[in-house]
Amino acid sequence: MRTVLIVLTQSNLTSLNIHESISATMVLATFGCKVSVLIQDAGLSLLKTERGFDGLKQAFKAASQLVESFEFYDLTPVLIQSKDKNAPFVTQSTQEIEFVDVNKDFIQSFDYVLYW
Repeated sequence: MRTVLIVLTQSNLTSLNIHESISATMVLATFGCKVSVLIQDAGLSLLKTERGFDGLKQAFKAASQLVESFEFYDLTPVLIQSKDKNAPFVTQSTQEIEFVDVNKDFIQSFDYVLYW
């Protein structure tokens, strides 16, 4: 089975691109790929649970609502860089998280790396 690392770096409410990235991640997981998700940089805002959606104020639902469903796609734990373990979005998250050191060996342990 091929292993894929998906690196999400886009913030929660930036655009439709993050929705497409997360949707593609879930499709890969559905069709037999072993997918791991690393969230970093502005993407850490995806860990914030957004419950409300106001169509008059927001163009899209919060992408974090999609991230909440990762457990149903065997995409947990979500990987976070060890250097970000004290970031507010990380400490307040309800997601299952695993801290990793991103280095050459870590990256090479995957067959494919997709950076979104």
